[in-house]
Amino acid sequence: MRIFPSIVAKNQAELDILLKKLRGVAPTLHLDVVDGKFAYNNSLHFKFKLNKNFKYNIHLMVQDPVHWIQNNCVHLVKPELIISQFETVKDKEKYISEMKHNGMKIAFAITPETTVAKLKPYLSKVDYVLVLTVHPGFYGGKYLKQELKKIPQIKKINHRIKVIVDGGMNPATIKDAQKAGADYFVSGSFVSKSDDPQKAIKMLQKAISN
Repeated sequence: MRIFPSIVAKNQAELDILLKKLRGVAPTLHLDVVDGKFAYNNSLHFKFKLNKNFKYNIHLMVQDPVHWIQNNCVHLVKPELIISQFETVKDKEKYISEMKHNGMKIAFAITPETTVAKLKPYLSKVDYVLVLTVHPGFYGGKYLKQELKKIPQIKKINHRIKVIVDGGMNPATIKDAQKAGADYFVSGSFVSKSDDPQKAIKMLQKAISN
């Protein structure tokens, strides 16, 4: 499965509804944690509870991801991947070292404003890069196709890096992302907010299988 439905929820009740809605749609979900400071929204900014029906990637759109990891990961189902915003990690070398020490893959997300040149000094040590093709924090942000040009730039520096594209994915845009070299895709509005998420994800799968 190369497509991760994303979850934005302001409280446990909203989270539970989405977890129930997405059961059987995909094995791995993408959790958007937003603290209201890094981006102007709040999502999963509480001591949320998960169930064991899924695996989880956690995307931290928070001002202090290290503090969040230290204070929240104990009570969670162990995530497959923790993706911190590159812009908010103060000591990147220390962060990379500590994540590796804890047996985690290294994953950074970058906003539309962050260039690949800023990432370059760290790309030899990174396993995943999430390229945001919207401004972060909400479902349904304006799709920024020009951000796809970052994918071949990243792969040219380190071809082993897996690139995740997050933002505005639908059957047309997901093809563009695939052609640009993306390995994985996050879908919020098109899948998670759909009345029929099973049908929606099949449409996306079909688009990248042709």
